[in-house]
Amino acid sequence: MNQKTRNELWWLIISVDYNYSRIAIADHELIGQTLTLWLEDKQDYKNTLDECLQLHIPVKHFTKLIKAENLNSYEGTKCHPVKNYVYKTRIAINNPLNWYNYDATATEQSFARESMLKLILTQLVETEVFCHQYSLA
Repeated sequence: MNQKTRNELWWLIISVDYNYSRIAIADHELIGQTLTLWLEDKQDYKNTLDECLQLHIPVKHFTKLIKAENLNSYEGTKCHPVKNYVYKTRIAINNPLNWYNYDATATEQSFARESMLKLILTQLVETEVFCHQYSLA
């Protein structure tokens, strides 16, 4: 993430008093290798998307989150093909991007986008706090 976007994201975090639940995804778009989220404060809705913070996320990061959070799979049982015993395992519904585009419900898609946003906000705050602690030493 470039410094300008980091600064704008920090401004949004500060403007919502560090209450991440106030940050809403006003709109989203998945084109090519980029997921774009338009962010706004739930208590200060914008009239147009041009007024929202535009966040570009590489699809590879989004698909990595889907897989890591097991959003595209479920806990199930399988039978071993040779030894004929049953075991529990994660069963993939589809690869992460195809699951998101074709298999996930609107609610599941929304949850995936919100999880991505939460991860970005958490990493930003943790990274900045960590860097700030060591720059004061």
